[in-house]
Amino acid sequence: MDIEVLGTLAVREHGVSITPTALKPRQVLALLALHADQVVPVSALIEELWAGEPPRSARTTLQTYVLQLRALITTALERGGDGTRTAKDVLVTLPGGYLLDSNGGTSDVREFDRLAGLGYRAMDAGDHPGAARLLREALALWSGPAFADVAGGVQLDMECRRLEESRLCALDQRIDADLRLGRHRELLAELTVLASRYRTHENLHGQFMLALHRSGRRGEALDVYQRLRATLVRELGIEPSVALRRLQRSILMAGPEAAAAAASAQPAASAVSATAVQNPDERLVRVG
Repeated sequence: MDIEVLGTLAVREHGVSITPTALKPRQVLALLALHADQVVPVSALIEELWAGEPPRSARTTLQTYVLQLRALITTALERGGDGTRTAKDVLVTLPGGYLLDSNGGTSDVREFDRLAGLGYRAMDAGDHPGAARLLREALALWSGPAFADVAGGVQLDMECRRLEESRLCALDQRIDADLRLGRHRELLAELTVLASRYRTHENLHGQFMLALHRSGRRGEALDVYQRLRATLVRELGIEPSVALRRLQRSILMAGPEAAAAAASAQPAASAVSATAVQNPDERLVRVG
C-alpha cells in the first residue's frame, strides 16, 4: 500500500486507488492512513466525524463507512491479482479500533520523518551540505498542506497542525544549513515569500535579515526587523527576542563579515525548542 497525505490524500493498494470521494469515509481513511499499522480507536474516529456530538447510531454508521472502504480495497486487491489477502486483512477490526495494514508499503509521512531526522543529525554533526540535502529531500515530499482535499474534523485538524510544525522545523534548519554554506543570495526569493506568509515567525525573519545583509542590502535587512517589530507589538504585544535584537545591532554596527560571525554565534537551528504551532503567525523561539 502506498500512502500520501502531505498534500492531497492518495491511498493505493497495488497501484489502485482506494480513496473514497464521499466526505466522511474520506475522513475515516485519512485518519487510518496517517496512523497506518497502528490501531486507531473507535472513539477517535467518532470524534473526528461528529465533533463530540455523535448520533446514537454513530458506531453503526462508522461500521458502514468501514464496509465502504473495504469494498474499495476488495476491488483493488482483485485488480492487483492479490489472492493472498482479503479486505479484512488490510483494514483490520481489532478490540477498540481499526488498523490499516500497509503491508510494508510506502508512506510520505514516514519518509519525511526519516529524512528530516537524518538531516537534524547531520546538522548536529556539522555536516551542513548533508543536512541541506537531506532536509531538502524531506521538504520535497510536501505538495501542499497536509490533507489539502479532506474536510477534516477535530482529529485531523490537530494532526495537520502537528505536521505543519514538523515541516516548519525542517524548513528552518534547511535554511540555516544553506546560510552556513554561503547560499544567502539563492535564499532571498524564498525568504521574501516566507517572511510575508509567517509575519511573526522570528527565526525566518532573522534568516531573511542575515541573507539580505550578506548580499549587501543592509538597509533592507534593517527594514525587515522594523516591520517584524511593529507586527509583534501590534498583534502580540511583545518585543522581538534578545537574539533578534542582537542580530539587528550587529547589522547596524558592523560590516557583513562581522555581522555574519555574530549571527553564527547565535543558537543553531538544532536548538529550536518551540515552533510555529497551531497557527502560522505564532512566533518561533530559540533557546540556548
